Amino acid sequence: MSLPVPDLTTQIGPLTLRNPVIAASGTFGYGLEMESLVDLNQLGAFVVKGLSLKPMAGNPPPRIVETPGGMLNAIGLANIGLEAFLRDKLPKLRQYPTPVIVNIYGHHTEEYGELASAFRGVEGVAALEVNISCPNVECGGMAFGIDPLTSARVTETVVRNTDKPVIVKLSPNVTDIKTVAKAVEGAGAHALSLINTLTGMAIDLGTRRPKLANVFGGLSGPAIKPIALYMVYQVARTVKIPVIGMGGIMDHTDAVEFLMVGAKAVEIGTATFVNPRSTLDVIHGLRTYCEENGIRNIGEIVGSLKT
Repeated sequence: MSLPVPDLTTQIGPLTLRNPVIAASGTFGYGLEMESLVDLNQLGAFVVKGLSLKPMAGNPPPRIVETPGGMLNAIGLANIGLEAFLRDKLPKLRQYPTPVIVNIYGHHTEEYGELASAFRGVEGVAALEVNISCPNVECGGMAFGIDPLTSARVTETVVRNTDKPVIVKLSPNVTDIKTVAKAVEGAGAHALSLINTLTGMAIDLGTRRPKLANVFGGLSGPAIKPIALYMVYQVARTVKIPVIGMGGIMDHTDAVEFLMVGAKAVEIGTATFVNPRSTLDVIHGLRTYCEENGIRNIGEIVGSLKT
């Protein structure tokens, strides 16, 4: 007797995903680069590389370095800019039924508003993911996401200027992520994604110089998973809106842990560099896990942690 096929459908605010696995921003290009390696139709969704109003070259190399249990990147948010994305990338992405989430960032609150407005009514964009880990020129370079008030202000601006669901990506480089999460929820966000990278650095003993030209960068990979789990656990118990968990997810067992602490979906990032098909492997693994454990709906796992 065959077991019933588990339902992996996941609801993230107004978005319905066929499964809870999302390819993370910055690790999946604009999606099109992965066409020959990954069947994009199988993903729950994918987030395109972060977009700014104008093209950005990013930081000088070297800007990626491996570390024990992870990697540091200081790409500097290099991207082709809004106009080129709308002209060259989005028309090709519309052939896929998989939801395309656009990650946006700015250095002024007004820039976030302009980007949000640019996607109003645009076909083929399912939601916006707002990166608030960027330097805030208005406040002397402090990241927007460090302060609850500036986080809320950016969120409110984006929500006011778009007709898309708004997912706010939280920075872990804060004293209390719960306070920021509550502020963003109060400002109208439809969902939260966390965590973004942790700030770190690596040294070359031979040259006595930083291994990154930018001196410091964002740490990702398995090394940050315990921190990410803890923060997702905290935030999921604090807000009522859906939480998307990420940070060191390398296989389906990692994904299950994030679901157990309260995430309704997960984003796969650094694992893609190790195994370009990691997103598909996680989907398959989740389906198998549900079958083996008699779980008919993936939602049964969400928030099931026993404490």
